[in-house]
Amino acid sequence: MTQIQSLQTDKRDLARTRIVTQTQGELQPGEALLKISRLALTTNNITYAAFGDTPHLRYWHYFPTEDAAWGHMPAWGFAEIVETTVEGLEVGERFYGYWPIATHLVVEPVRISERGFYDGSEHRLDLVSAYNQYQRNSTDAAYRPENEDYQMLLRPLFITSFMLADYLEDNGFFGAQRIVVSSASSKTAFGTLFCLQGRDVELVGLTSASNRRYVEELGCYQRTVTYDELESLDASVPTLYVDFSGNADLRQRIHNHFGTSLVHDCYAGSAHSQDHISEQKLHLSGPQPQAYFAPNQIRKRNADWGPAEVTRRFNVAQLSFIERVRNPSSPWLELQQHQGLNSAPALVDTLVNGRINPSDGHVLILD
Repeated sequence: MTQIQSLQTDKRDLARTRIVTQTQGELQPGEALLKISRLALTTNNITYAAFGDTPHLRYWHYFPTEDAAWGHMPAWGFAEIVETTVEGLEVGERFYGYWPIATHLVVEPVRISERGFYDGSEHRLDLVSAYNQYQRNSTDAAYRPENEDYQMLLRPLFITSFMLADYLEDNGFFGAQRIVVSSASSKTAFGTLFCLQGRDVELVGLTSASNRRYVEELGCYQRTVTYDELESLDASVPTLYVDFSGNADLRQRIHNHFGTSLVHDCYAGSAHSQDHISEQKLHLSGPQPQAYFAPNQIRKRNADWGPAEVTRRFNVAQLSFIERVRNPSSPWLELQQHQGLNSAPALVDTLVNGRINPSDGHVLILD
């Protein structure tokens, strides 16, 4: 008998959480029990919760609860098998993947291979398969033990960054001579810009006055502009807007200022809003916002290059990005470790309410 503790989130008030304890009985044939070791918590997790019931995303559905008003906010991290009835999996094996904020998870492993397995639990069968995959550390070419905290903080964001940069370049930047990026201090934003270095297009970061110095010191934007200064940008230059903020008022200003020079409006995230783009009732001139979804570009490149080559290219870029982020002489990220599940409610509240330093990377240690 195993006591499983989990953090549940009020779907109507994301800052409100509770810790629930349940007893796990004997495993059924085809099941495995993993003990969750460490998790990364970022604004990305709040995005998962905010859009948890959006039809094509359904993030609340990966780890359902017995109370429909409360959900398990997903997070990326590492766990080890402590019990298994499944051939091909051994006690003590460590896996990277998508977990609830909890001490343990029971899965039904299928498609077991050298790389890892997928959770074949019935409630996950019609969800995005990328989130159902669990990768063995022992066969992950990009895994480095010393990088675990950076991997779980950055990999789920950087796959978005890497594929977004590829998507924009694959489309010839939609004819833009300038890319304007909101929430320029966010990890996904500067990860994208890291991948776009050296391209023949101007890279401009939009940020708050309080984060301006941090964004300038990153060095991956050619120009940093505060939100108040948006209208100082030359409106005649063909401009592509990449939105990581989700701020409706800012989107309206972007469209009003650039007018016919706005060649594309790419909705990539929602750091400043818990409203999906489909819920924003705006009257916009020019190109309408297009939601970017990384799995779509992954599928395209799997067809173009083959999955092995996609993985190889991503691993090379990811390791290079982590090396830059943790550079001891000028780190882009400072790790902040939080011990035990009881420290999670305060951390979630901080993330929901935006009281975070962009240079901090928050890690929840459950060992």
